[in-house]
Amino acid sequence: MNFLVDIFQKGGPVMWALLGCSVLALTMVIERAIFWWRHSMSVDDELIERILSLAENREYSKAVAECGGAKDPAVKMIGAGLAHREHCLGEAMAARAAVEVEKMKRGMPVLDTIITMSPMLGILGTVTGIIKSFNLLGESGLDDPRAATAGLGEALITTAAGLVVALVTLLPHNYFVARIQSAAQRLERIGSELEVVYARRTGKTEGAAPDASADGI
Repeated sequence: MNFLVDIFQKGGPVMWALLGCSVLALTMVIERAIFWWRHSMSVDDELIERILSLAENREYSKAVAECGGAKDPAVKMIGAGLAHREHCLGEAMAARAAVEVEKMKRGMPVLDTIITMSPMLGILGTVTGIIKSFNLLGESGLDDPRAATAGLGEALITTAAGLVVALVTLLPHNYFVARIQSAAQRLERIGSELEVVYARRTGKTEGAAPDASADGI
């Protein structure tokens, strides 16, 4: 522990900014991990099959009732569609799917910013460390070149710290992006299934399936 504190102190003032980035990244990763754990617990494919079966038998009121209180985003989506089936089933599902995808994307811009900003802060620390080295070297002259080692140490430490923060944040960020894309594709698939069932039983043709694309994460 004392070794880490010593390294932190030698890194200079930029290390405080990097520490803030690491704490914020850790907080967001924990929050997102809890969100996706709850999401995994909420997935209920059996309920979705039951609702689609009720819709196929034109028991729409029972299908909507089955959706009530469900935690699965896909169930909420098809519940919204069935509740507005007489007017705009596809549009209602698309609107609900967009809301659910936005919940999944929450916090991702923060992680993305930290991944980009941390190496830049490390480079800033490198520049300030080199400036410090030249200043110390100018004060002591060539007689004592070891005076510049403090600044060089600061430059190297901040560079390494910035890369570590970015790399450690990149792994969960990419995992969460993959989860968002998978969940969005599931919403789109289930929405398409409901539209096919509804169109087959009523003879109505809806628009395209709800676009729950996770592009631009």
